[in-house]
Amino acid sequence: MPKKPKTIAKKKAAAERGAGKATSAKVPGRGSGMRGTNPERVRVILKKLDEAYPDVTCALTHENPFQLLISTILSAQCTDVRVNQVTETLYKKYPSAKAFAYANPAELEQDIRPTGFFRNKTKSIMGASEQIVEELQGEVPKTMEELLKLPGVARKTANVVLGTAFGIASGVVVDTHVLRVSRRLDLTKNVDPKKVEQDLMKVIPREKWILFSHQLIWHGRRVCQARRPKCLECNLEQICYSKDKTV
Repeated sequence: MPKKPKTIAKKKAAAERGAGKATSAKVPGRGSGMRGTNPERVRVILKKLDEAYPDVTCALTHENPFQLLISTILSAQCTDVRVNQVTETLYKKYPSAKAFAYANPAELEQDIRPTGFFRNKTKSIMGASEQIVEELQGEVPKTMEELLKLPGVARKTANVVLGTAFGIASGVVVDTHVLRVSRRLDLTKNVDPKKVEQDLMKVIPREKWILFSHQLIWHGRRVCQARRPKCLECNLEQICYSKDKTV
C-alpha cells in the first residue's frame, strides 16, 4: 500500500527539523551544551576577543605606577578621555606623590573638577599620596592587601594598578563595561562587582585575567555599548544570546 501524503509530509518536516538542529548545534552558544560558562564556549569567547583585541591595554595615560593610581581614582564616574585631558597638565603641576600629598586642597579640587566628585577625589588622592610618602617610602604597593589600605582604593583600582603597572594578575577589573558585557555574554548573572569578579575568576584562566579585562572594556566602549549594542559589528554575535541584541 502506498504511503499517505500526510505521512510523507510529517516525515519530511521531522527530517527538516532534525537538520535544523544539527546545523544550529555547530554554532557555539546555540546548542544546549554550549551556553553560559561551558568551558568550550568560554574558550571560543577568549579566542574571538584575542582576534578582535590582541594587544589592548589600559587607556589611561600614565608614565609610572603612581600616576596610574591617581588616574584610576580620577576615572570613577568619569571617562578615560576626560581623565587624560585633565592629567595632561595635572602631572606637570604635581610631579610626585609628595606634591599631591601636601597640595592645597582647594586648589587641587579645582584642578580635577572636570572629572566630577572632585571633593571626594581630592581627599582620596591626598590621603593615598600621604600614606605612600610617609609609610611606604614613596613606592606604590605591589599587593592587593596593601593597596586596599590606601584611601579611595577598592578592588577595581587595585586590579588596574597591579595588572597594568606590575603585570600581577590578582583579580579581574570589573568596571561598568566589564559588568555589562560579561552579563550579556552570560558569564555571570550577578550585578555586584565583587560577585561578578569572583564569577569571572572561576571561568577565565588566571593568565588571561589582565588582558581579558582590557578586552571587555574596549569591546564595551566600541561595540557592546549600553544603549544600543552594535551587534552587526560584533565577532561574538553568534555565541551571544543576550535579550537586548539588536540583530
